[in-house]
Amino acid sequence: MQAKKRYVLVLMSCAFLVLCYFGAFRLRSARHTRHNPAAPERSYMDSNDDVDSWPPSQRRLDGRARLKSGNCTLRTCFDLSRCGPDREFRVYVYPASDGDPTPSPTYQKILNAIRDSRHYTPDPTLACLFVLGLDTLDRDVLSPDYVPDLQSRLDTLRHWNNGRNHVIFNLYSGTWPDYAENLGFDYGEAILAKASMSVANYRPGFDVSIPLFSKSHPERGGERGYVGSGDLPVDKKYLLVFKGKRYLYGIGSETRNSLYHLNNGKDIVLLTTCKHGKKWKEMKDPRCELENKEYDR
Repeated sequence: MQAKKRYVLVLMSCAFLVLCYFGAFRLRSARHTRHNPAAPERSYMDSNDDVDSWPPSQRRLDGRARLKSGNCTLRTCFDLSRCGPDREFRVYVYPASDGDPTPSPTYQKILNAIRDSRHYTPDPTLACLFVLGLDTLDRDVLSPDYVPDLQSRLDTLRHWNNGRNHVIFNLYSGTWPDYAENLGFDYGEAILAKASMSVANYRPGFDVSIPLFSKSHPERGGERGYVGSGDLPVDKKYLLVFKGKRYLYGIGSETRNSLYHLNNGKDIVLLTTCKHGKKWKEMKDPRCELENKEYDR
């Protein structure tokens, strides 16, 4: 009789533990659904890791660090309340800190233009947008303008907040001949104002594609233009002009090698040179000699 009671007690204990386990599982699932009713069901291939709970260094090194910021929109990665209709549009530029490298002349032109505009504010509490005082234009590790340890510098910024409401300017990224779009730091939820951005990394309606301008580009324009409101489209001599290096190998070669098809020497002028890198003479094609002459002329 005592043995039967022990067996029944063991069976009831096992049943109770099973009920507790599955009950807790369903409770966790219900909580997740209640807090995020639009969340799709996770498959067995999905990771159970919460990316936001990882340490910053691990998030930057793991490809899943882009799960949140990779799909940024102005609704998900931007605080629109800082730019509401009852507030003036203001831009804050971080002042230089002790030990910060001097910005390149090109980046200094951008900062000067912002500080001289009517939208600039020295008060970060009034700002809609934040612009770094640290130079991010050239992220080629071989460039003299490359700023090392940029991530550690960003982590010390008081208003960084994972890049929210920040604008990152960039003209060059990666190293030739690959030019991988690696900025060398986690820009998080910041808006990228970047040249030569690939479709794969561009976030529509959030990032801004800007032209690649030269270091000699003037900080300010010359005389005022003469285009009136009724003069559009503007009648210009040239419709399209490009002058640059024609990569005989490496990334960009396929695109730039096809530019000569569009060049008519009249309203479309596309000039390229083969003189790039140490191997250009070994890999030059029959077009190089003529194109180099036209480029130099």
